[in-house]
Amino acid sequence: MEQQQQIIEQIKKQRVLPLFYHDDTEVCVSVTRALYEAGIRVIEFTNRGKAAMDNFKAMHAAKKDGMSDLLLAVGTIRTADQAKSFIDAGADFLISPVFDADVCDMAYMHKVLWLPGCMTPTEIHVAENAGCKLVKLFPGNVLGPGFVSAIKELFPKMDFMPTGGVEVTEENIGAWFGSGVCAVGLGSKMISKTVLANKDYATITRLAKEALTITANIKK
Repeated sequence: MEQQQQIIEQIKKQRVLPLFYHDDTEVCVSVTRALYEAGIRVIEFTNRGKAAMDNFKAMHAAKKDGMSDLLLAVGTIRTADQAKSFIDAGADFLISPVFDADVCDMAYMHKVLWLPGCMTPTEIHVAENAGCKLVKLFPGNVLGPGFVSAIKELFPKMDFMPTGGVEVTEENIGAWFGSGVCAVGLGSKMISKTVLANKDYATITRLAKEALTITANIKK
């Protein structure tokens, strides 16, 4: 449990969690390095394609080359079998778009941090009763900062991280933190399909630095 809490604290310290998927192994490793160069030390790689396992293993292996302090999560985990496979492959923690009891049990059995995706107070309540300390609010752009403001007092011990539609702007990120979240997940607004197609890793580094600067300037 201590290790799980340390990962949560690292997410809260970074305040930004970049997430992406790509079919090409070289692109995945290069994106990882681009984010690391920006100062990112926690990344979510989403399980959204047939190459997810092979590419995750390549990213995990790349940590040995100057990125030993990088934490790699695997997201879009929807079944216990997926959870077990990526735990065995070395995932530091797991993230899901939903609350799934079987995934929860698998993570608990292996003492691995799991962040479930929640969209309603009921789902957050279920997650809290299952022992979760941090939940992903998904989809963030549908819920909006107002949702967090409205429900946060109901769950004073829970931390929230919206994912989906969060933009790399002071206005958008500021609104989320103003509502009471501890971190934001940044996907296609930072690591877009166009940037990936062009292998524009410099832009990924630049946007990651911008996001870190924006969140660093927001009072806790």
